[in-house]
Amino acid sequence: MKRIIIFLLAILPMAYVLSTAEAKPNKQKVVLYVHLHCEDCCQKILKNIPFDKDLKNGVKDLMFDLEAQTVTVTYDANKTDVPTLQKAFAKIGKPATTHKPEHSHHEKHQHEHHGHQH
Repeated sequence: MKRIIIFLLAILPMAYVLSTAEAKPNKQKVVLYVHLHCEDCCQKILKNIPFDKDLKNGVKDLMFDLEAQTVTVTYDANKTDVPTLQKAFAKIGKPATTHKPEHSHHEKHQHEHHGHQH
């Protein structure tokens, strides 16, 4: 008899988790173009984005590419979406776009200087 009780107790928590669990995570990936100066920029994103309350713990993974100036975000589409991710990045002063900027900040600055010739 004791064996049956132990067995039921082992199954109950599993059944509870399955019945109360939300829909299966819908993992998506998006590449966001973000101006990353250095490793500190990456740390700032790591320390803030996964914990932003508007993202509802939907951020599952962050991968940085300093050379390409991108952050690849793996997220649960049941909890958040790309516009909400972009708002979270903007909140910490790191605006993010889903398309590659035409010019980097440095190139744009040089372009503006050359464009003011009279």
